[in-house]
Amino acid sequence: MFTDMVGYTALGQRNESLSLALVEEQRKLIRPILARHHGREVKTIGDAFLVEFPSSLDAVRCAYDIQRATREFNISMSEDKRVHLRVGIHLGDVVESSGDISGDAVNVASRIESLAGDGGVCLTRQVYDQVQNKFELPLEGLGSRQLKNVAAPMQVFKMVMPWTEGKMAEQGTLNRARLAVLPLANMSSDPNDGYFADGMTEELISALSRLPGLGVISRTSVMQYKNQTKRAQEIGRELGAGTLLEGSVRKAGNRVRIALQLIDANTDNHLWAENYDRNLDDVFAIQSDVASRVSASLKSGGFAGRVQADTDDMGAYTIYLRAMQLSHENTESSLKEAVALLRDVVSRDPSFVRARVGLALSYVRMANSGYAEFTTLEDIAEVEARKAISLDPSSAEAHAVLAGTLQFLDRFDESVSEAKKAIELNPNTSEAYFTLGFDHGTIAQLDESIALFRKALELDPLSVQKARVLSLVLGIKGRTEEARTMMSKMRQLYPENPTVYLALGESYLFDRDYGKAQQMLDRGLSINPAEPLGLRDQGVLYALTGRPEEARTVLRKLEGLQRETPLVYSQIFIYAALGELDEAFKALSRASVTHVWPFTIKTHPLFEELRNDPRFGEFCKKMGLPN
Repeated sequence: MFTDMVGYTALGQRNESLSLALVEEQRKLIRPILARHHGREVKTIGDAFLVEFPSSLDAVRCAYDIQRATREFNISMSEDKRVHLRVGIHLGDVVESSGDISGDAVNVASRIESLAGDGGVCLTRQVYDQVQNKFELPLEGLGSRQLKNVAAPMQVFKMVMPWTEGKMAEQGTLNRARLAVLPLANMSSDPNDGYFADGMTEELISALSRLPGLGVISRTSVMQYKNQTKRAQEIGRELGAGTLLEGSVRKAGNRVRIALQLIDANTDNHLWAENYDRNLDDVFAIQSDVASRVSASLKSGGFAGRVQADTDDMGAYTIYLRAMQLSHENTESSLKEAVALLRDVVSRDPSFVRARVGLALSYVRMANSGYAEFTTLEDIAEVEARKAISLDPSSAEAHAVLAGTLQFLDRFDESVSEAKKAIELNPNTSEAYFTLGFDHGTIAQLDESIALFRKALELDPLSVQKARVLSLVLGIKGRTEEARTMMSKMRQLYPENPTVYLALGESYLFDRDYGKAQQMLDRGLSINPAEPLGLRDQGVLYALTGRPEEARTVLRKLEGLQRETPLVYSQIFIYAALGELDEAFKALSRASVTHVWPFTIKTHPLFEELRNDPRFGEFCKKMGLPN
């Protein structure tokens, strides 16, 4: 990796003392970041750093952190005292002699650095091949470049920084290789057939997500646009998607009519439109045709394969679509009804893979929400997910739901393996990245956790839950401004969602700004006074501000909800904040049995006293965590 300061030579000629001072500031900024990412500082050459890394991913993540830290440093500085850096990264063999390194690889890194520009990071194809689908930010191709004193042209990529993506969208440069399938309108005479339109939306998302080179937005985010009339360009900006697929569905008996059109969100131009008037039995063929046409329109590299019908029983298939709509509603009654319907589907067609995946997912949601005992995860969810994999080992969805189930059951190594398999099969599997983020966060690998949560949110950009978890980990890392910037955007989209305000409140708690934290909690609890996480944070705030009796009053409110999962989870936090370690460890011991302890137990500053207690080592040993 080569870094240098933009405009340093000219600055040195104008003001030598200032240029030397800025070099010193740059070194103070960069050196701690290099250490965090295992970078070996080979040498400095005036304003430049030459650094060697054990892996491409370490180098790329380090480069991003350097530019992020520099940007944060510059915010409070006058223009003449700001540090402006550019970074180049290349992968190749070097010759080492007396602690220095040389060779073509070093030369290439120094040459592409100039292409990065102020605040930018450029990398060669060799690096890109190592980090694609592992690094959280988009990497934009700049094409082949002829570099000085390098014989062959080099393919170069540039990192798209999160603080520039908004500007790109405003300028109409949305990435066309990011696609969103908007909720299909229900045109059936029976409004109760709305589940079929939603089901077809999800089916098209699933089919298109298998296209190589295409980023497909997850269902959670696109369903926010159901029954909305926003313009394509506005939706594209909000989702960061340059291409939109929209349309309608009409179902009548065994006939289905699907009208679709593909839109360039940058220009509002229609790329193609098609009407399908077929028998219900042809629905999988329709999905295959749509995927092929999208691929041809976007030149994404060809379709990964035809959509295979995983059931011949179209009655069972329509029940499955209805059940999945209920499962996504995520209420106690809807989940129980979804489970009953999916059990019926599986009994009708035991080889219907996605029905088994849906059944496993519904049980995970029930257990996670406290509507069912966690024993159902091991007894039913894991069993159904493994049956699905045995029927179709290539099902990314099955591996992803198994990964999530195993993560809840504290079987982290197995969870990591399944999540990676899901991503290998389908890089658009947002939930697999999300699960991996939890797995890495649990063992205190927070940089990796942040990268994975970012990738999950990139594929599901309007998910409040994913944003809230990422905000939490950013807060633990001390990056509270970054967390608040992200959650403030969510607040604009969801002004009545209590989770948004809870996340903002948590960010202020990390900063010990208890006044602003209380304001955010007041707003969140005014929307939902019985929100367990809101009550938990209120109890923590009371404890941290010397009001133990009020904190215990909150615990009694949580007991009144008569749900063990949120109660035990909250007790860990509130008793830790009160410094009542015996009670905190009692709650933690119970949580280890019900699998609901905080995944941030090893890193959250609130648990520092817990971690210093000998009993914490016993907990880690019991859960198979490094201590």
